[in-house]
Amino acid sequence: MDGLMGTLRLLLALLALVLPASLSAQEARFGDENIAVELRADGPPVPGETWMLALHFTPSSLEWHGYWSNPGDAGQGMSLTLDLPEGWEAGEPLYPVPQRLVISGLMNHIYEGEYAVLVPVEVPPNAAVANIAPIAGYVSYLACTDRICVPQDARLALEQGGDFTRWQAKIAPKLDSVAGYEVQRNRLRVGIPLPADLELGDLHLFVGTSDFGSGLAPDYAAVQTFVREGDLLVAEVPLKQRQGFDPSPLPETVTGILSLGEGQGLRFEAEQRDVPLEGVKPLRGPVDTPALWVLLIAALAGGLLLNIMPCVFPILSLKALALAKAGGDEISARRDALAYTAGVVLACAALGALILLLRSAGQQIGWAFQLQEPLVVAALLMLALAITANFLGLFEVPGLAISGRGASTGGSFATGLLAAFVATPCTGPFMALALGAALVLRPIEGFAIFTALGVGLALPFLLIGFIPAFRRRLPKPGPWMERFRRWMALPMGLTALALAWLAWRVGGWSFLIAAVVAALMLINALIAFSSVPTAKVTPRKWLRPVWLAALAFSVFLLVREEPVPVEMAAESLLEPQPFSEAALAEARTSGKPVFVWFTADWCVTCKVNESVAIEREDTRAAFEKGGVIALRGDWTRTDPEISAFLARQGAAGVPLYLWYPPGGDAQQLPQVLTPDLLVDLAAKPSR
Repeated sequence: MDGLMGTLRLLLALLALVLPASLSAQEARFGDENIAVELRADGPPVPGETWMLALHFTPSSLEWHGYWSNPGDAGQGMSLTLDLPEGWEAGEPLYPVPQRLVISGLMNHIYEGEYAVLVPVEVPPNAAVANIAPIAGYVSYLACTDRICVPQDARLALEQGGDFTRWQAKIAPKLDSVAGYEVQRNRLRVGIPLPADLELGDLHLFVGTSDFGSGLAPDYAAVQTFVREGDLLVAEVPLKQRQGFDPSPLPETVTGILSLGEGQGLRFEAEQRDVPLEGVKPLRGPVDTPALWVLLIAALAGGLLLNIMPCVFPILSLKALALAKAGGDEISARRDALAYTAGVVLACAALGALILLLRSAGQQIGWAFQLQEPLVVAALLMLALAITANFLGLFEVPGLAISGRGASTGGSFATGLLAAFVATPCTGPFMALALGAALVLRPIEGFAIFTALGVGLALPFLLIGFIPAFRRRLPKPGPWMERFRRWMALPMGLTALALAWLAWRVGGWSFLIAAVVAALMLINALIAFSSVPTAKVTPRKWLRPVWLAALAFSVFLLVREEPVPVEMAAESLLEPQPFSEAALAEARTSGKPVFVWFTADWCVTCKVNESVAIEREDTRAAFEKGGVIALRGDWTRTDPEISAFLARQGAAGVPLYLWYPPGGDAQQLPQVLTPDLLVDLAAKPSR
C-alpha cells in the first residue's frame, strides 16, 4: 500500500504544480465540465458579522464524485482562494458529512450528487460594504468515477442567493466541548463528549488530520472500534506506518467529523490528553459482539472440547481412573473433583487476567501468547517429558496415579493446574468466538469468559466426582488399567516431540539440547523423591541432593542460553507470500481473490486445517485456476503487526482465515475448515 500511495501522492503533487498558485490573472485551465461549481452568497455582507458564502458543486452525472478536505487513501481535496477586500478573512471551509467509498481495499472520503461547502467570511466592523469590488475567486478540485479521475478548476464570480437553509442543515455542526485524543502504539483514540441519551446510528470517524508523527497515518479502510460509557464516546482508529517520512511530533490538535449515520454528524477538535478506554462498554467494533451469556456458553463449550486434545485427554482419563480405583466415599470424591476444578479454573483465570492486563498496557498479545516465549516452551517440554515418564511408571504423582491409594486433594489441585497449562496451545470454534470478544469487552466480562473456559475444561471430572452414576459407568478396576496408562504415554510423548520441535524453532539446537537435559534432570529428581511403592524405579534417597543440584544447574544453563530462532519458511503447495499489511493491500488492488491465513507451529488446530483443507492438490489447482493470491501470517514468534491485525479482526489468536473477493471486504471463515471450502470459494466467479 505504501508504494501505491506514494505514487498517487506524487502524481497529485505534480498536478498541484501544474495548477496556477496565484489568484491575480489566474484562469481556469481544466474547466468544471464533470462537476460544475458556483460561488454563492447568503445575502449582502454586514459590518462586524460573519458573511456566509457557499461553493455549490453539481456533478454532470451520478457517476462523478468529489472529495472531502481529507480525501482518504486517494484523491485530492479542494484548494480555494478568494479575492477579498483588505481586512476581510475567510475561515476554514465547512463540509457536509462525507461518504465512504472503498475500492480495492482503499477508502476514499467522497460526496456523491450535488453538495455545498460553506465558507464563513469575517467582515470588519468598519467595512465599507456599499462600495466593495466584486468578489471573485479560484478553486481547484478533483472529479472522479470508480475508474478515472479528472482535474477540475474554475474562475469564480460571486452571485447572490442559493438554498442556504438546506445547505446549512447538511453541514456537520461543531461539538461544543473539546474532545481529547492520544496515540497508543499503532492506535488513535479519540474521546468525544456526547450526551448519554443521544441516539447513535452507523458510526464512523472521519479523521481530518493525516499525519500523526513518526510516519504514522490513519488506516482509513481498517475496522474502527467504538466504546461508550455515560457521556463519553471513545473511537479507536488503527494507524499504519508509512515509509519515507521524517519523524515528527504529534499534532497539537486533531480534527474530524463523527458520522452518526444517515448523513448526520458532528465536527470535533481534539486536544492531546489521556483518553480512558479500559472499563467502557463496547458499542461498535471489529465484530458484532454477542450477548455475554452467549459468550460464556461458548467459552464453556470450548473448554469442554479441550478435554479431547492429545495433551489433555490422557491426564483427564488417568485422573478419572484413579478416582474409580481408589473408591472411597462421596465426600472424598467431591473433594477431589473440587480440588481439580479449582486448579483448572485458577490457571485459566490467571492466564486470562495476565492477557487482559498486558493488553491494557498496550501489548499486542492473544491466547497462547506464552508459547511465543522460548523459556515457556522449554518449561512445557520438561513437563510433557515428565508426564510421559510418569505414565510409563518411572515415578508416581499422588492424585494422578491409578495405584488405588486414596484421593489426594493437593495432587488433584496440581493436576488441574497442569491440565490447564498444557491445554493453552489449543483453540477451537467456540473458543474463537468467546476469547475474541473477551479482548474487547470490559475487563470484568473478559475475566468471566476466561473463568468459564476453565469451568468447561474441568467439567467432565467435576461431573464424575459429583454424580455417582457417572463413576459407576467407569470400567471396573483391573490389570488393564496399567496397560492403558502406558498407552497414554504415547499421546503425551507425541506432545513432547512436538514441543521439542517448537523449542528448536524458537531457540535453535543448543536451546533444545539444554531443555532436554533439564527435563532429564527433572525426571531423575522426581524419581528420587517418589515415595509411591508401585513406581517401576526404586528411589534412592541419598541421590536426592545430587539430582536437585543437577536440576538447578541445568535450569541455570537453560535460562542463560541465548535462543537463536531458526528461520524456516514452511513449504506450501499454495506458495503464499509472507503476510504484511502492505502485502495485503497490494494483493487486494490486483483485482484477484485473496486468501489470508494465520498459523503457528504450536497451534494444533492450525496444522489439522492445513492438512485437511489448505495443503491439498485440489486447493492448489482451484487457486491457480481462479487466480487466488495466498498470504500466510506465521505467529509462532511474537509479531506486533500480526497481533494488531488479529485484534482488529476480533480474534484472540490463531487460527484465523480471511477471504477477500475482488474489490470486496473480508469474509472471516470458520476456524474448522472443511476439505472443499476453499475450493468452492476459488471456483466462484469474480464480481
